Amino acid sequence: MRPFQSIPFLTSLSLLVTASPMYHDGKDSSFNLKPFTVDLSDGVPHMIDLAQRTEQPTNGDYLDPNAGIRLETLRSLRKELIEDFDWDTEQQKLNKYALGYRIRILLLTLTYTRLHHFTAEIENQTIHFIHQKSHNPKAIPLVLNHGWPGSFLEFIPLLEKLKDDFHLIIPSLPGFAFSSAPPPTWTVDDTARLFNTLMTKVLGYPKYAAYGTDWGSCVAYSLYANFNTSVRLVHLSFLPFVPLYRAQLEAEGIKLSPLEEFEAQLAEEWATTGNAYYMEQATKPNTIGLALYDNPVGQLSWLAEKLIAWSDPRAGNPPSVLDHNEMLKTVALYYLTKSFASSVYIYYSNPTGFMTNYTKAKTDAPLLFSAFKY
Repeated sequence: MRPFQSIPFLTSLSLLVTASPMYHDGKDSSFNLKPFTVDLSDGVPHMIDLAQRTEQPTNGDYLDPNAGIRLETLRSLRKELIEDFDWDTEQQKLNKYALGYRIRILLLTLTYTRLHHFTAEIENQTIHFIHQKSHNPKAIPLVLNHGWPGSFLEFIPLLEKLKDDFHLIIPSLPGFAFSSAPPPTWTVDDTARLFNTLMTKVLGYPKYAAYGTDWGSCVAYSLYANFNTSVRLVHLSFLPFVPLYRAQLEAEGIKLSPLEEFEAQLAEEWATTGNAYYMEQATKPNTIGLALYDNPVGQLSWLAEKLIAWSDPRAGNPPSVLDHNEMLKTVALYYLTKSFASSVYIYYSNPTGFMTNYTKAKTDAPLLFSAFKY
């Protein structure tokens, strides 16, 4: 992930975002703010046992390799989950992360800092989030919003790069990971309202910036459109709007750049052969959610196919950073937190999809967008 690579000037926005936090550090009783430790080890033996007892086709000659996840890929992921994947090691990293190297005589020592996890009760919802405070007194509060099939995991590699200039807040969307499942009518606007409360009232940041990708971009745009006195800058790597059709582009005389043309082709391919999951989750989330609720190999198939299809085509192989261990870690988090079924409800609860927030924002705050090939 490279969400900030194209906007180095973001770190100089102290005039837009006043970083004067009244940081409560887990002591605000009005929101039942509590420190939180990731501890899911008790569920691992059951996950591995189910994966071991799950049968797969011995002969996949009838399977079209372009019709979803490849059988050999799923076999490999299942084998690695059973034989190689170490959740306890990954869990330790989720409670602390590598900060850097200290050079000693004839020895390099990897140093760690603790990841500060919390939960808070807002509008009868339990919200899990990471809050990493910068030592820089002029640091900008920045809330990072993930999507599906993502999680707070995807932002952890950014912490070291951003910690000197930002106070980092990484919440789990309602229904994801350790955040409680919301009512089925819960929209991204509801999440934005809740996250604004988290930033301004729970953590005491009167002004802040927001970043979003996938459904997180919808949340970030809703923050931008509805809380213009608090949200003073938004950066998206996914636009939550339907792009212009070919006929509209031609009618307007708009010519696409090579990158835009590539992305347009990806969007057209998704619309014709890649959106079956979207329709299932938007119309019948119970069916897929309950079918895969206690099925780790089923979740591997459903989630890994998306992770591979929507990323670097080299995914799973060097030099791609999306290796099998990263996929297994993501799927294990969904499975062990029992959040798969509630996570897919975000599609059902927002029936207009990524047009939900298609309103002109009344704000003078900058809106930034970065486009990447994958």
